[in-house]
Amino acid sequence: MTHPPLSGVRWTSAVLLAALGAGTVRAALRLRDLPVLPVVPPTSAGVPRPAGWRLLTARGVEPDPATFLAACAYAEGEGLRVLDLLPADLAAERALGLLRLVDPARYRWDRLGEGRGAGFAVLVTEEVLERAAVDAGGPRPDPAELLALTRRLKEYASDATGLAVAPGLSCGRPGDPGGPARAAELRAQGLPPGALAAAQLGGLALLAGVAARQGRWGAAAAGLYWLQPYLVLGGSGSPLRPADLARATAARPVRSLRAGLRTAGAARAARAARAARAAGRDDAAEAARAAAYREDLAAGTDRFLEARRPDCPWCGSVRLSVRVRVPDLLQGKPGRFTLERCGDCGHVFQNPRLTPEGLDFYYRDFYDGRGGEGAGTVFGRLGAAYRGRAEMLLPHADPVSWLDVGTGHGHFCNAARAVWPRTRFDGLDMGDGVREAERRGWVETGYQGRFPEFAPKLAGQYEVVSMYHYLEHTRDPLAELDAAAVVLAPGGFLAIELPDPQSRMARLLGPAWLPWFQPQHQHLAPAANLREALADRGFTVVAEEHGPAHQGNDFFGAVALTAARLAPDPDRPWGPPATRRSRALAGAVRLAALPCFAAAAALDTLRTAAARRTDGGNAYRLLARKDDR
Repeated sequence: MTHPPLSGVRWTSAVLLAALGAGTVRAALRLRDLPVLPVVPPTSAGVPRPAGWRLLTARGVEPDPATFLAACAYAEGEGLRVLDLLPADLAAERALGLLRLVDPARYRWDRLGEGRGAGFAVLVTEEVLERAAVDAGGPRPDPAELLALTRRLKEYASDATGLAVAPGLSCGRPGDPGGPARAAELRAQGLPPGALAAAQLGGLALLAGVAARQGRWGAAAAGLYWLQPYLVLGGSGSPLRPADLARATAARPVRSLRAGLRTAGAARAARAARAARAAGRDDAAEAARAAAYREDLAAGTDRFLEARRPDCPWCGSVRLSVRVRVPDLLQGKPGRFTLERCGDCGHVFQNPRLTPEGLDFYYRDFYDGRGGEGAGTVFGRLGAAYRGRAEMLLPHADPVSWLDVGTGHGHFCNAARAVWPRTRFDGLDMGDGVREAERRGWVETGYQGRFPEFAPKLAGQYEVVSMYHYLEHTRDPLAELDAAAVVLAPGGFLAIELPDPQSRMARLLGPAWLPWFQPQHQHLAPAANLREALADRGFTVVAEEHGPAHQGNDFFGAVALTAARLAPDPDRPWGPPATRRSRALAGAVRLAALPCFAAAAALDTLRTAAARRTDGGNAYRLLARKDDR
């Protein structure tokens, strides 16, 4: 007997059931990996504090001395410098949320991972507190402030941060899982409360819809969601014993609906408050930033561009043609920029190019200031790319010294230590981020300034110099290669990664191809041009990669740039004052773009698989050895 195929609703129910089942199993496995502090008999309140440790607690949390001593002993035994303590009676939904975010088995060793915790108590060494410039003697933080602090502290102990269940620590009466406090906690962890609340409410609606059809698959999916807290946390061996487990399980759909609605409302209120601050009514810093931009723009943007040059800066040919003309799609600042292509060597360059003052203007508030946190989040998610770059050198050298040029906040150097733990990583960058990288310990020494100016002082000092997505930002890439030749010792290696202007996606997506990255990218050199330039400077290319260097963001980036072009951020300080209409338009465009982003992510997954298989993508890497002379 044959069975009829599953209907669309049944397929949806089956997918939901599979996703919920996988999430439940994953949470249970992660729960099993949570370490638990040993139970220490209660001690007197006058026990001396172990030297070098501070215990930071949220308001209302009172750990006993035994918990503090057990945490210090555990952290020292494990070589940790930051330890987040989880109350054994942590509320069920908080516990499930934490297990969704954190894999305890990998958390410590994920050097670029976000700092996560429960928001109740954090044990920290005084050395980390000092480097992070944290005043531990001030008023006790609320849970949201402690979560934000945990996130920051992991940056200063990137491979020495852990979490553990403290059996003697209680979180007290469980709080409301939704509302303003919860929204603040999500923001403190770098998570968008409005989007998460919308996803939660949408998921509940979907579950209700499939369950209402009374199909077995729909009922099973809804039942699994309902029982998930108990299935994950109700076992006899669970290190967490939520005080509200029975209530959280029995009333889960109602509690989740209420929490989602209250969090969504709190997120809307917070956006309105931020809009008021952006308007300058109660935020002097934002008002001052807007005034500075108005002053810069009063004289127009033409002064930020040099005169157009008639020849190619790479080979001198006068056979030039316009490749693309675009406005600033990254930040929506005024101005229009032209990339031209050389008909002889294929070099693509900004023409006319920005003046130094123009570069300062268009870079401002992108990697630091207003856009610093967002840029840091993006760079923190490139761990696989960083590892691929570091591993490219494995067959060729075992370096002691490495200089990363254009290091930003040092994300690559931090990640590369997992591949090269005995290598000294230094960083150089124009921005202030290199100083922060030094304070975090992500680089040993940070140099702030232009590479060609530092080159004579660093002559012959490094075995490896890396330039990952750096040369395209420079005014004179050939001078940067000259500087690398000076800084490298004989036999040293130069590693470079660049966007590939010959990518098929550049032709397909036109102005919406993200690696054009105007107005920041000033030069995009084909691989053949770079190989020739390296040979002219005494280098031999020993490895070249295209597919492994591909960055899977062609379609997603195109959607993001198009959405930004249609509706720029209404609260940008360099734009006109925000209005209800501009905010409504921006919101409508973002909402309409959501399915486009989903489709783009799927296309990028296929595109990345093809790029890896065919060794062709939107970027390439070269590794070149400096010949002995």
